[in-house]
Amino acid sequence: MEYGKLVRDRIPEIIVSKGKTPHYHVACPDEYGRSLAAKLGEETLEFQESGNLEELADVLEVIYAICAYKDMPFSVVERIRARKALERGGLERRIILDSVDEVSGTKS
Repeated sequence: MEYGKLVRDRIPEIIVSKGKTPHYHVACPDEYGRSLAAKLGEETLEFQESGNLEELADVLEVIYAICAYKDMPFSVVERIRARKALERGGLERRIILDSVDEVSGTKS
């Protein structure tokens, strides 16, 4: 079976423990960055489809890995999140924007 995707570090040894032979390589930095972005999409989709908290934890794991890849502490992401929440609000009020009417008759 072919995969070609980023997996958790212990997956090869888990495969070996099941009597199978994994074939893998260590990604170069560019491939790793692209693979992290793809993994984030994959894990996010799995959470959307299942709603399972295990999948949400996987999303967070990928976010931590992206921060490490970018040599940026997770606290930087948290500060950005907090700033945006102050400026634009959070998601607690459950607002669904249905449409926006264009302003007509503007004065010159």
